[in-house]
Amino acid sequence: MRAALLALLTPALLAPGCAPALDPSTSPAAGPAIAGSAGLAPVASAAIPAAPTHTTAPTFPGESWERIESPEAAGWSSEGLERVRERLATLSTSGFMAVVGGRVLFEYGDLEVVSYLASVRKSVLSMLYGISVERGEIRLDRTLAELGIDDLQGLTDHERRARVRDLLAARSGVFHPASNAGDDLASAPPRGSQEPGTYYLYSNWDFNALGTIFEQETGTDIYDALETELVRPLGMQDFDRSTHRRTGNASRSEHLAYHMNFSTRDMARIGYLMLRDGNWAGRQIVPSDWVRESTRAITRLQEMNPEPRRDGPFGYGYLWWVFDRPGLGPAYEGAYAGLGAVGQHILVMPALDLVVAHKTVPGEGRQVSHQVFLEVADLLVQARCAGRCPGNPAH
Repeated sequence: MRAALLALLTPALLAPGCAPALDPSTSPAAGPAIAGSAGLAPVASAAIPAAPTHTTAPTFPGESWERIESPEAAGWSSEGLERVRERLATLSTSGFMAVVGGRVLFEYGDLEVVSYLASVRKSVLSMLYGISVERGEIRLDRTLAELGIDDLQGLTDHERRARVRDLLAARSGVFHPASNAGDDLASAPPRGSQEPGTYYLYSNWDFNALGTIFEQETGTDIYDALETELVRPLGMQDFDRSTHRRTGNASRSEHLAYHMNFSTRDMARIGYLMLRDGNWAGRQIVPSDWVRESTRAITRLQEMNPEPRRDGPFGYGYLWWVFDRPGLGPAYEGAYAGLGAVGQHILVMPALDLVVAHKTVPGEGRQVSHQVFLEVADLLVQARCAGRCPGNPAH
């Protein structure tokens, strides 16, 4: 059965990357690479139970995370989780954490080590945008012209018609060089050839300009907003404001990248806030409507550009990658992810009440591709056994 299901999906997953300046021999910023072979296998419907029904209030971490003592009692197989551990031991993973129902199901490596988020920063920025949009500080339909946004050598009048919402969806039609590499601008069509809002392209110019717009419209430094709006309310354990700074080549674009540095266990808090529709222990931090809107496939899989992206599992929302390939099975229903170069990943799977955080520490050639991460995530999904778990006293 599983071999037949594998034939349904053979993604050539284009790896979105966004890295700060690193040693040139190890930098992932040379651009997105195509990963061949199947990375994510669809799961038979019978193998995964229906989406969990919460009969009690969700659990939230306090100063630290609670842990699930018996995987079988929670509907997971210890043997299956051991296979995940064995696979991680062959990789450059520095930290891996799986949270079910607000408690730690599985962990591997050093969850406290802090390193950069790469392009997962964009998904975090989406959350900050949701907060500011609800407050009326940012209006999604304002154009670059209305906002006074320009760049070195100038944007064209055509490009300046792009709206904030177009940049959030990577559909701006602006193909100006970005201050940092690790995107698909090398595959961009000619400037001025695409109407804003109509053509998807993963472009760091869009994402970096969103950082500029955020600070201009809110009057708040992006890292100060991050600390005030997310880090403190979520009780992040390892965040250090002093390590955060913008990077990029200012001779290419005046809009620099806003890199962020998190630990694995703090990344898991970001994912868990999203899983709970932006609510943290009764406090609505990110508007629930924004969570739903930002994690739906605004760009469907068949509309992704360049064309090889259509072979992968993802469409795109507002700075989140959204599983949009038919045949993946119920476990991936409503699932989405933040993906970053070298091996930075946040995966949210509402159907399993599951959040996964994965990190590597850049340097010395250490990295875990998006494809390999999805293979590990699929091993984790296979460990879900619900009421059929061997050794489960309730079975």
